[in-house]
Amino acid sequence: MTDFTAKYKRYQDAFEDVLNRFYDKLNVTPEILAESLKYSLKLGGKRIRPVLMYAVGDLLGIESDKLDNFALALELIHTYSLIHDDLPDMDNDDFRRGKPSNHKVFGADNAILAGDGLLNTAYSVLFGECFKGDGYISAAKYICDCAGIEGMIAGQSADLLHENDRTVDKDVLDFIYEHKTAKLIMAAVMTPSILCGGKYYSELKAFALNLGFLFQLTDDILDVEGSFENLGKSIGKDSAEGKYTGVRLYGLSGSKVKADLLAENCFKLLEAPDGDTAFLRDTVNFVRQRIN
Repeated sequence: MTDFTAKYKRYQDAFEDVLNRFYDKLNVTPEILAESLKYSLKLGGKRIRPVLMYAVGDLLGIESDKLDNFALALELIHTYSLIHDDLPDMDNDDFRRGKPSNHKVFGADNAILAGDGLLNTAYSVLFGECFKGDGYISAAKYICDCAGIEGMIAGQSADLLHENDRTVDKDVLDFIYEHKTAKLIMAAVMTPSILCGGKYYSELKAFALNLGFLFQLTDDILDVEGSFENLGKSIGKDSAEGKYTGVRLYGLSGSKVKADLLAENCFKLLEAPDGDTAFLRDTVNFVRQRIN
C-alpha cells in the first residue's frame, strides 16, 4: 500500500465513521424510506468529496471534527444527485457502482423521495452548523449555493437542454462541466478555506475548478473506453443519448491531452499554499489515471 493509498483510506475510514453515526441516529418511518436512503449511501464509491475536504483541512490546520458535518451534508447531496440522475426521465441508468440503481430496487416514486429526503436532511445538517458562528454560516451557504440553481442543478439542466445538439460549443460545455461536476468539488475544497477566514481562497478555488473539469473530462473518456466491470454503470450512453461531452468537442485523443493540461494547472495552483500538498497532488494523478 502506497503512502497515498494509506492516507486516502484513512480519510475514507474517518468519513465512514461519520456515516455510521448518521445511520445509527436515522429513525425514519415508513421503513422503505429508511431502506432506500441507506441503500444508495451504502453503495460506497470513492468518497472523493469528503476526502478532499479532510485533506484541505489538514493542509490548513483544521481539526477534522469541525468538518465532519459539512462532509456528511456534501455526501448526502452528492448521493441524492446520483439517485435522481439515474431516474428514467434523467439519464435512465439501471446500475450504479455495479448494483441496481435506487429506482430499480424501490421504484421511481420511492427513489425520488429518497433523493428529496437526502437533500433536505443535508440542509438540516448545514443549518445545525450555523449556530457555531459566522464562518460556519458562510461555509453552509457556499455548499447550498454549489448544490442549487446557481450550481449543480443549473449544470444538470443545461446537460439535459443540450442533449442531441448537432454541434458542441466550448462555452456551453464549460458551463456544464463547472456547474454539474466542479461545483460540488469546489464545495469540498472551499469549506475548510472559508472556515479559516478565506485562507488561499483564490488559489484553492481555481484548483478545485480545474480538478472538477478534470474529473468530468475523465468521466467522458471512460464512457468511451471504460468497462462496466470497472465503472459499475452502463458504458457508451453519452454517445447514444447525444450528450454534451468533451470527447465530442476535442475527440478522444484530444480529450486526453486536455486532461493532462488540466492536471498541470492543478499542480501549478498547488504551489501557492504553504505546507505539504503532496496528497492533493497525488489526488490529481488519481483522478487523471482512474479507471472507475
